[in-house]
Amino acid sequence: MTKKIPVLPGLILAITVAGFAKFLAIFLPQLGGATIAILLGIFLGNVFFKQSYLQIGTKYAESRLLEFSVVLLGLTVTFQTIAEMGVQGILYIALIMTGTIVFAYYIGLKLGFNQQMSLLMSGGNAVCGSSAIAAIAPSIHAKEEEKGQIITLVNLLGTVMMLTLPFLANGLFGDNVLAKSALIGGTLQSVGQVVAGASLIDEQVLKYAMLFKIIRIMALALVVYVFGQIAKKGNLADADVQVVKKKAPLPWYVVGFLIFCLLNSLIVLPPIFVDSAKWLSSWFETTALAAIGLRLNLVKFIQEGPRFLIYGLSVGTFQTIAAVILIFLFFS
Repeated sequence: MTKKIPVLPGLILAITVAGFAKFLAIFLPQLGGATIAILLGIFLGNVFFKQSYLQIGTKYAESRLLEFSVVLLGLTVTFQTIAEMGVQGILYIALIMTGTIVFAYYIGLKLGFNQQMSLLMSGGNAVCGSSAIAAIAPSIHAKEEEKGQIITLVNLLGTVMMLTLPFLANGLFGDNVLAKSALIGGTLQSVGQVVAGASLIDEQVLKYAMLFKIIRIMALALVVYVFGQIAKKGNLADADVQVVKKKAPLPWYVVGFLIFCLLNSLIVLPPIFVDSAKWLSSWFETTALAAIGLRLNLVKFIQEGPRFLIYGLSVGTFQTIAAVILIFLFFS
């Protein structure tokens, strides 16, 4: 029991910040609780809560709660959902994800980021933001600091895109619901950002944007596996490669995600069960993001220089342009 006590101060702080963020999200639905949580965490962690004894609990919240969130995402996904999008929807997602991964990876290396950070940026933007980064990080031996920096960058980029893409969608695609949904659901990083961005348009766009997003989420296990193979062949030390070989091909929480997804596809689960999973997943992710914000040394982050800003803007611009071109090809 005594081993658990050092975890509590930081964990309770992260939960408190998450709760306050969710409260503020009632009045700022365009931002959403997850985005507010990380921004609020950054502010509070850099101004008021720098105490070292909080680090154990915030680190626990950052790592474990994101893993649990990944598992629970499986209960929001079914394999049958793919059929609703048709071949063109699947092909669109495959192309935009592949393009985003390749571009973000190579532009990251060109800007001087290491392989791990480039892979995290690729997966976070291509799949599902923080949850994807949490799933990818252990398989490529990314450091906690690297994970926190990229999660912050991905969420800040997602916030900017979330507030701008709905206006772009309306301006470019007019009454074409599927096209607008493809832009929102095919590019925004987190589920919360997709919901918030699509809600700025209408309920129909929200429905179909989530279908596009779900297809991206379902690719998470494949992305984790492929990135793990890339990392094995990259610049890892021989000792690290040996450790990877002894592990299971996929982290436990990715396996859990697939099992829950399969269960949800084969059995009609009671609505209260699915709703509870969504509620818990949302709380876990928001608390983890609050912890990440609390742990981020903003001064050190800013000292990284303009590379982070250039990296984020480059990836976001590529995603948007590529998505618009593909949408005109497939859905116009």
